[in-house]
Amino acid sequence: LAFERDVAVGWCQLTPRDALPWLDRVWRLRRVDDMPVWSLSCLYVRKGYRRRGVTSALIAGAIKAAKAAGAPALEAYPLDASLTPSASGTGFASTFARAGFKIVARHTPARPIMRREFKLSAKRAKTKAIA
Repeated sequence: LAFERDVAVGWCQLTPRDALPWLDRVWRLRRVDDMPVWSLSCLYVRKGYRRRGVTSALIAGAIKAAKAAGAPALEAYPLDASLTPSASGTGFASTFARAGFKIVARHTPARPIMRREFKLSAKRAKTKAIA
């Protein structure tokens, strides 16, 4: 959630992709590979607070939370503003690119699948190797 004082001005859905089975039923959002990514599947910013950095703050918070949960990567399904004028609750690809996301698939021109992969810390890498 994003707040300005005590007013909620935005939110996003963040969860392991496996918790969102509907994504696998949408051909343009089909899996890229078997990596157990987390998904930032939708965003909402309250009218009057748009174009003020709230989406970027939500993305930054999602990155931090996904890393803390041990996700190997965070995936998003934004729209390409050069091909469609509406963000449709998923944000724009350019905003995700500024946050370090890269396009990993484009099953349809207007909606790339973008991913930000996380480097494992030495401690997490060692724990993963032992497991």
